[in-house]
Amino acid sequence: MSGEVATHSFEDTRAQRTAPIGLLITAITSLRQGVIPIAIGAYTFRDNLVGMGGVIALLLVVFGVSVGIAYLSWLRRTYTTGTEDIRVESGIISRAARSVPYERIQDVSLEQKLLPRLFGLVEVKFETGAGGADDLKLAYLTEDQGEALRRLIRARREEEAASAAQVAGEAAAPEVEDEEAEIIFAMDTQRLTTFGLFEFSLAVFAVLGGLMQYADTFIGIELWDVDLWQGWIESQSGLLSSFGFVAQIAGVVAGVVALIMIGSVTGLVRTFLRDWGFVLEKTARGFRRRRGLFTKTDVVMPTHRVQALVLGTGWLRYRFGWHGLKFVSLAQDAGSSSHVVAPFAQLEEIEPIIRAAKFEPPSDDLDWRHASRKYRFDSAAIEGGIFAFVAVVLATLIGTGIIGEGFAYAAFLPLIPLSLSIFFTGANLYAWQFHRHALSGSQIFGRKGLISPATRVASRVKLHSVEIVQGPIAQRRGYATLHLGLAGGAFSIPGLPIKRARELKSAILHSIASRDFSQLS
Repeated sequence: MSGEVATHSFEDTRAQRTAPIGLLITAITSLRQGVIPIAIGAYTFRDNLVGMGGVIALLLVVFGVSVGIAYLSWLRRTYTTGTEDIRVESGIISRAARSVPYERIQDVSLEQKLLPRLFGLVEVKFETGAGGADDLKLAYLTEDQGEALRRLIRARREEEAASAAQVAGEAAAPEVEDEEAEIIFAMDTQRLTTFGLFEFSLAVFAVLGGLMQYADTFIGIELWDVDLWQGWIESQSGLLSSFGFVAQIAGVVAGVVALIMIGSVTGLVRTFLRDWGFVLEKTARGFRRRRGLFTKTDVVMPTHRVQALVLGTGWLRYRFGWHGLKFVSLAQDAGSSSHVVAPFAQLEEIEPIIRAAKFEPPSDDLDWRHASRKYRFDSAAIEGGIFAFVAVVLATLIGTGIIGEGFAYAAFLPLIPLSLSIFFTGANLYAWQFHRHALSGSQIFGRKGLISPATRVASRVKLHSVEIVQGPIAQRRGYATLHLGLAGGAFSIPGLPIKRARELKSAILHSIASRDFSQLS
């Protein structure tokens, strides 16, 4: 019967439904969302049993309605794996149907959050490179069904590619049999711990700030009352002044140490939750990445879909030789335009991954070139000039007595923006030598960053467009910014001499035109 639950083979082109046990996940999620309203109602009507009973009854009605709507949505939501596309129909009253050809599906990823994982369910996401909002997803299928659906779509794509090759009179690529994957990068507990220590984060304070909005209700204190905090500070000022100078310094140091410890622990927790069990495998068709403690993701990335590479680091981890590698592709990774394939690795671990993606790692043997010296001067002058202008205005206002009367240190205030002007001017002049680019026979490289350098590598034949942009100052000074059309990401090289920009544009367009774009997929 059409519309029955997906217990049969996906080769059957009849409409199928997702796993019915997914309704239990919906019910539990609805209950979880009602915890805070129940707590607020219980506290508000703690002395009124009738009022508390009314709140509970109302929540039960809302819960029942939401579960009923979820059941009707599940009943009316079907998907069909046809010979050329996958079709999803949904809607209780107003029906909607969407069909996506297999050739447009860039990636099929499996995601398991904590609750679905306990029940052996996965969320299947079909990424079409449309920016994320228009991608399809099916929640939830069993683990076996999710893997089978991914294999089916992969097989259908290969069938269409073989048919297209036969129509074009070319030899079809041999079918690649599944084989045991080779692990090319993994992170154990020791690596995760080291990574987490570098992922310093104060996100816990943002969470506490969000919880403060409930403080007025539960503890009867208006945390946003300025008079409250001013009175508390005044009451404690005498106690603080009673301590000696050494004790005050020790207190400040203890506060800084506590802040560092909280940030380090937060970074460790976030890293373990996100990257637990991180494994990157090289398969016959591309790459497979699995990671996550509570939310487990399983992503497959075909090699030919990798458009570019991003090799980055942090200001501190760079001093210890740690870097991260991302693949830029049409598919998205948790809202990002790139897939993290080696979040915390040494360069000797990253280079084999780069070569496995059919790229060449950047090296000192390339013809690295700097941006225009005029661009260097203009950037430093503009950024430093803004703070210098603020310093002049501030000095004028203080000198004429408009502001600063009665403040003993008013004359020194202009030194703050003046110091910032000197700092940013010097930083821009010095950072210029780290802004470089290079062109090889098949790739283009861009590198920038003084404290935490980042390198982008793009395949010339996979670029979509090349654009030269000049602002009013750049037109008069003879330099430009080169924008490269990259699917799933952005790549630009600023401050190029106009002659060099035109040379790069001509070389890249020649590479693009020499290859049939349809052959890249």
